[in-house]
Amino acid sequence: MKGKQLLFLRDVLLYTFTAFGGPQAHIAVLLREFVEKRGYITEEELLELNALAQLLPGPSSTQTLVGIAWKVGGLRLAIITFLIWILPSATIMCLAAISYKQFADKNQFTAIIRFIQPVAVGIVAYATYTFANRFLRSKVTTMLATGSLIATLILQNPYAFPLLILIGGIISSALETQPQENELRVKLFANTNPRKVFYFIGILLFFAALGAIINRTSPFSLPIRLFENFYRNGILIFGGGQVLVPLMYTEFVELKHYLSNSEFLTGYALQQALPGPTFSFTSFLGGITMGNKGYGILGQIAGSLVAIIGINTPGIILILFIVPFWNDLKKINRIKNSLSGINAVSVGFMATAFVLLVQPFGLNIMAYLIMAATFLLLFFTKIKAPVIIIIGVILGLIF
Repeated sequence: MKGKQLLFLRDVLLYTFTAFGGPQAHIAVLLREFVEKRGYITEEELLELNALAQLLPGPSSTQTLVGIAWKVGGLRLAIITFLIWILPSATIMCLAAISYKQFADKNQFTAIIRFIQPVAVGIVAYATYTFANRFLRSKVTTMLATGSLIATLILQNPYAFPLLILIGGIISSALETQPQENELRVKLFANTNPRKVFYFIGILLFFAALGAIINRTSPFSLPIRLFENFYRNGILIFGGGQVLVPLMYTEFVELKHYLSNSEFLTGYALQQALPGPTFSFTSFLGGITMGNKGYGILGQIAGSLVAIIGINTPGIILILFIVPFWNDLKKINRIKNSLSGINAVSVGFMATAFVLLVQPFGLNIMAYLIMAATFLLLFFTKIKAPVIIIIGVILGLIF
């Protein structure tokens, strides 16, 4: 491996342990450290990679970083970069899932985390507001967001999400694109390898079919079904980790009852306090799910691995598959214009998550006050989410 590539990996490691604040903060650090300081790629290339990540489903920060690595050193460097970026936070979340199951029944532990859960809901509320303020710029996008909110609250079915995302993208693309670009589309698909497309979709279909036919009493049944669940959601998530919350909550808490509302919020709050990718939250979900089903510590580790591989695989496949012909893809306005509708629908999903997460508070006035305080601190001050999470832990220790 060349000296420049080793230096790049060192910088990736430093970035991994200092990247707080989500995709918006991550792109600023990448611009400073990887473009201005090191010159691994140009500013234009970084912004194009970030735009591509926004167009694709999956973890946008991860896809952008992997795309940079691919430009610097090809496929091998991209894979090593992905592992360096994802493993530390995923490992911590796995250990947190194991620890949670060990200590969840102890009253002291419950008392400490009781303030963390409303803080997490406050963070979700702020993320929903931020996304709404950024993406709901017209009557069409506002109606799409409202429609997706109502539809998901009524249906509360994981299969409603892909349908609503498809409808949102089709509507915005149809309304904002002029009839043209046939030649560009021919050129784009001429560069597409049908075999790769088959592999991408085939993985989902294979595990979905395997999960359906395998005996539910088999110890392999739940891990297989979990992989299909996370892989499917990895295909559906546009807009980064904030959109992860409503999809995961609806499917794993409301419908399948793999984990409780308290467990979900505790894991989400912990993830917000860590550097690295938001999608590491799934490591906690997979570990808790396997623990709740009696698989033990080794089963929890397996659940975390299944979750983190499943949720990230679609996005990584897509970014490595599409980067080579991004110059053709970015010329197709119909694809770019579908993003506004997809983002609007995602805002509706986030609002749904907020409504569902608030319901367990019931008449707990303190929970509402902490949630509101979290939102106001994020809105009016420069205090970051990790600091607020730590404050919540301290309050739990004191009171």
